[in-house]
Order: sequence, then structure tokens, then C-alpha cells
Amino acid sequence: MDTKTAFPERTLQAIVLILGAITALGPFSIDMYLPGFPAMATDLQVSTKDVGLSLTSFFIGISLGQLIYGPLIDRYGRKILILIGLSLYVAASIGCAFAPNLNWLIFLRLIQALGGCVGMVASRAIVRDVFPVADTARVFSVLMLVMGVAPIIAPTVGGWVIANWGWRMIFFILAGMSLVMLLLVLFRLPESKGPDKNISLRLQEIIAGYITVMGNKFFLTYTFAGSLAMAAMFAYIAGSPFVFMKLHGFTESQYGWVFGANACGLILGSQCNRLALKRWKPEQIAGLTSLLQGIAASLLLIGSALHILPVSGLLVLLFICMTCLGFTGPNTTALSLQSFTHNAGSASALMGALQMITGAVISALVSYFHNGTVLPMVALMAVCALGGWLMQVGGKALRNKE
Repeated sequence: MDTKTAFPERTLQAIVLILGAITALGPFSIDMYLPGFPAMATDLQVSTKDVGLSLTSFFIGISLGQLIYGPLIDRYGRKILILIGLSLYVAASIGCAFAPNLNWLIFLRLIQALGGCVGMVASRAIVRDVFPVADTARVFSVLMLVMGVAPIIAPTVGGWVIANWGWRMIFFILAGMSLVMLLLVLFRLPESKGPDKNISLRLQEIIAGYITVMGNKFFLTYTFAGSLAMAAMFAYIAGSPFVFMKLHGFTESQYGWVFGANACGLILGSQCNRLALKRWKPEQIAGLTSLLQGIAASLLLIGSALHILPVSGLLVLLFICMTCLGFTGPNTTALSLQSFTHNAGSASALMGALQMITGAVISALVSYFHNGTVLPMVALMAVCALGGWLMQVGGKALRNKE
């Protein structure tokens, strides 16, 4: 039986809003400072490529940090770890603002990620704690809305701040945002799961716990399906600047509009998903939209390989891929976590880490196979999208045999 802590409706609404805010830290931490790369390179007397190492260290921190927080939030409760993580994020953000050189910035971005990623882990675990399984996909759709809005707002705000006050002000703003979130968590977020002394923090048992989570067929199927679907987006993010601005001659402003339009597709999908869930089950929606994403990505690959895909077709098919992800992401997340109660934190952490690692590998492969054409981006998008659909088909077939 899927029992949940009884909270009033207003408290549930406040929980979703607060979780949305702390979930936004990750995207804002990445997208808001990207326009400042040239200014940072000049100020720190390094190349723009070297500044990119601060982004790499941030992704490393997000991946490792989630694995660290998973057992901790199961052992000590959700709220205390969020407060500790946000405090670390505030301190690291202020440190980034005063970074005297690139090495310090790279290190402090790592610490910033280790603090900020607690929101990614805890938000999924809290949703699993508080809401019935039938409602979790709808709540994750709301959180996906934040993930879609951030790439639209953050670069624009970041560019404006940098133009008027310099790149260091970005990190003061991030520190201020996280401080407000810390206060909201402290005074308005109820504890959804208290300490559990039965959760061991011995390394051997932590590893065994993660192995146990991996042994859950629903988790394995939908985590990898969701990770591959999201990795298609990482391939797009990694390859699209070259494809649009170099191959098709888009200006930075025009590329920004393209990026924003696809983010709107992600938002559209996630919010339509909430309506679709009133009629269909999460696994039905995830299966169909994964297939549609695979078809759209395959058409991208075939059209590009045969040199018959106009730029308008490229734009439309990319929009379809991102819209499908808005459906697939919330449902695969909900299905991945539906079997976990006392160890939802560990399951959330492992899922998040696998998503980030998969995305990082795919992004690196786009660069590795770069050949001056659109093919590396669209080929990897097709492989990931179809792979996510096949994971669901294969997982369902295995479960039906049992």
C-alpha cells in the first residue's frame, strides 16, 4: 500500500513551489554564466576554452554529489541535508565571485555543484515521500517546467548582468538566490521523512544499497530510458551552436531564439503531460512519446545523411524531439522511483547521477566525432532516442515473462 504523509493542500502547493525553486539552481548555475565566458577569459588571462573547465568541474560535482547525498538524506532526513547543501552553495558562490584565478574558479565551481545538487536529489525524493504514485508524474511535470524555463531566462539575464556589472556579479546573484531558498526551506518546507537509523553509512553497505536499487527492474528500465531520452537533448545542446551558427549562418541572437523555442517545446510537452495523465498511464505515455522522439530523430538523421533536409525541417524535427522529452522525462522519473520508499533518496541520487553521466558522455562524443557536418549531433540523437524506446520495450517484455 502506498501510504503518504498527510499534508494540507496549501502545504502541498508550497512544497511544489519550493522544490521547483531549488531545482532551478542547477540550470541557472550553468546557463546564467555562459555569456560571461569571454569576459572571464579576459579578466583571468586565460583562453575561453580554459574557462570551460569550470563548467566541466561543475558537471563532475553534480554527478558525484548526488551519489553522496543519496544515502545521507535517507539516513538523516531531507530537510537538514538541503540546508547544509544550500549553505555550501552560498559560500562557494561568494567564493566564485572573488576567485583570483582560473584554478580557484574551477575548484569553487566544483564545491558549488556539490552544494547545489542536493536540491536535485532531495526534490525527487520528497515528491516520492509526499505524493501518491498516481500523482508523482504530474508533480514532476511541474518541476520539468522549471527545467524548461531556466534556459530561456538565465542566458538573457546573465548577459544583461554581465554587460552592466561584470561576470562576478553573476555569482553574487546566485548566492542571493540560494540564500532566499535556504530561508524558504528553513521556515516553510516541512520534513517529509525523518532520520532513519536503519540506513547505514558504511561504504560497503552504501555500495550494496546502490546495487540493490540497480537490481529493481522498473528502476533499471525507466532510469536508462529516461537517461537516454535526456541524452538526446545533451547531444542537441552540444552540437547545435556549430550546426546553426557555423553551418547555417545564424547570428547569436537568432540562435538564442531557436534555443528558446525548443525550450518552449519542452515546457509545452511537460504541461500537456499533466492533462494526458488524466486519461493514460505514465508507462503508456512514456512509451509512445519515446517512440515519437525516436522517429523524429531518425528523420533528422536520414534527411541530413541524404542532404534533403532543409533548415526549416531541422527546426521542426528538433522542436518535436524536445516536446516529446517534456512528456517522457516526468513519466520515466516517476516510474523509476515508484518502487522505493525508505531508500527513495538513494534511488533518486543514482538516477540523477546516471542521467548526468550519460549526458556528459554523449556531449563528449558529439565533440569527438565532429566532422564539420550535422551528422554527429543527429546520429547520436537518433541512437539515444531509439535506445530509450527500446529500453522500455525490452523491460516490458522481460517483466511479462516473469
